[in-house]
Amino acid sequence: MNQEQPIIVGLDIGTTKIAAIAGRKNEYGKLEILGFGRANSNGVQHGMVLNIDQTIKAIELALKNCYDSNPNLEIGEVYVGIAGHHIKSLQTRGDIVRQSIEEEIRQEEIDRLIADQYRTYIPAGDQIIDVIPQEFTVDNFQNIPNPIGYSGVKVGANFHIITGDKNAIRNINRSVDKAGLTTKDLVLQPLASAAAVMCDQDLEAGVAIVDIGGGTTDLAVFYEGILKHTAVIPFGGENITNDIKNGLGVLKTQAEQMKIQFGSALSDEAKANAFITIPGLRGMAPKEISVKNLAGIIQARMSEIMDFVTYHLKQVGLDTRLLNGGIILTGGGSQLKHLIQLTEYVTGLNARIGYPNEHLAGGHIDELAKPMYSTCIGLILKGYNDYENKNKQFEEQFKRIEVPGSLQQQPVDETLEVVDENAPVKTRQRKSLKNFMDGFKNGLIDLFKEEEDAKL
Repeated sequence: MNQEQPIIVGLDIGTTKIAAIAGRKNEYGKLEILGFGRANSNGVQHGMVLNIDQTIKAIELALKNCYDSNPNLEIGEVYVGIAGHHIKSLQTRGDIVRQSIEEEIRQEEIDRLIADQYRTYIPAGDQIIDVIPQEFTVDNFQNIPNPIGYSGVKVGANFHIITGDKNAIRNINRSVDKAGLTTKDLVLQPLASAAAVMCDQDLEAGVAIVDIGGGTTDLAVFYEGILKHTAVIPFGGENITNDIKNGLGVLKTQAEQMKIQFGSALSDEAKANAFITIPGLRGMAPKEISVKNLAGIIQARMSEIMDFVTYHLKQVGLDTRLLNGGIILTGGGSQLKHLIQLTEYVTGLNARIGYPNEHLAGGHIDELAKPMYSTCIGLILKGYNDYENKNKQFEEQFKRIEVPGSLQQQPVDETLEVVDENAPVKTRQRKSLKNFMDGFKNGLIDLFKEEEDAKL
């Protein structure tokens, strides 16, 4: 095992379950799972934390189970997934005129371009969660995936900005804090799931990731190697269970069990003469329920969810066969029988189930290869992506520190701050190592904490 790599923990706070998974990359770049714990989630509805106390208890139980699986683990920082129908996205454009045009474009300039987007106007009460650059431009050259090393006067990019409700974000941070953990980063759940189930060929071909969770269905659309669209559809597996409960007059636990054991997303595929016998309540006669009726209820709700997916694909002009990779279904709800056929019928695109074993090392427990753990494993991968990017940037930054002679070498002062951002790049002091490694979004998390402290 590669001891130099950090252990990264993903925490998936879902509507039906809370999962904590700890992993570390091995020498082959695959994830070895070092700890796994889950707990039933009670305080979350439609992906949003509503009851903080219940959520804290569920997080603590998931952590306890994770420690039980590996007592040597020490968990302090976690990457947390965020979803909910409050999540919105918008497209923006940003450009900067370079101050030292004779030099090559450097990472600091890209960082400044991204930081500028955090000042984009958004409605009051919302907060920017993430700013994702799409394609860059340098002067008249367009569709550049990475402009570092290019030279030119003006560098710009199209950005995909993800926003969420401040209170919803604060509730997640508060729950994680009170469970004794630190939120390293908030990651949009469909992006985490995409990282777990996608490979480079999918990214090139163009795919839509549809993550069907308990309370929401999350969508991420990739085309020509870039993220084109994200959306959170406010329906998921819980809605199907409630439909069955109300439509057939059974208990919620019975509805859930029937959905898993006998459910199908296509009523035409269900046998007309098959029935399920449900025990009667308190001495009442048992109920006979038609498997075809059950499938009809499930199909109605799943068709509605897929109609939303088609609507979002139309919004970005990708509803035709432009997505050669088709639709990848993941999340707990993707395991419904005949869902692939229904998805293909409604959307007109090819579909398959995405399992999160794309990046897992061998020897993990079979449970973790289920689609319901895509988000959690994707959070670990997102953590590694950040870690590796920062290491790479750090090495590049370190190479540029010029030392005139061995006698004048001084230890690097870790407390240096960035001076006037508007000054020419050459005259600016370089970023402190601490600032450099923390990145922009940790600042956002601190902002929420400061707001909380002010209220207290």
